[in-house]
Amino acid sequence: MKRLALILVFLAAPLWAVEPSEMLDDPVLEERARELSQGLRCPVCRNESIDESNATLAKELRIVLRERLVDGDTDQEAVDFMVARYGEYVLLRPDARGANLILWLAAPGLLLIALGIGWATIRRRKPMADALSDAEKAELDKILRS
Repeated sequence: MKRLALILVFLAAPLWAVEPSEMLDDPVLEERARELSQGLRCPVCRNESIDESNATLAKELRIVLRERLVDGDTDQEAVDFMVARYGEYVLLRPDARGANLILWLAAPGLLLIALGIGWATIRRRKPMADALSDAEKAELDKILRS
């Protein structure tokens, strides 16, 4: 029973990241802020959104994001502000354009190149039967029969 309680506490830990003092009074703005903060990466944590992170910097970013929304920024303007301040690293899903396009296409491209090299290597290999002399073939047949 204690183990179950401990597991549930650890699973619920990300829910505690956004503190009640950070939440906005307007539920529509709060929902927008939560949605945007789920797409922004915490610069301290690896692959964790600022919505889930308990880091101090993530808390500050959540507050700044909410301030921007209260001031009347659109969703895109608020995200652009964060990108201008912290770079594209802050986006959990960066756009597939510019230098990022190379990163998006590199993995499938390298996979296709590797498959092509493997296919060409297999096609060029000589069958083992042609590589054996007549004496070696006879010896092999003799071994396989016994």
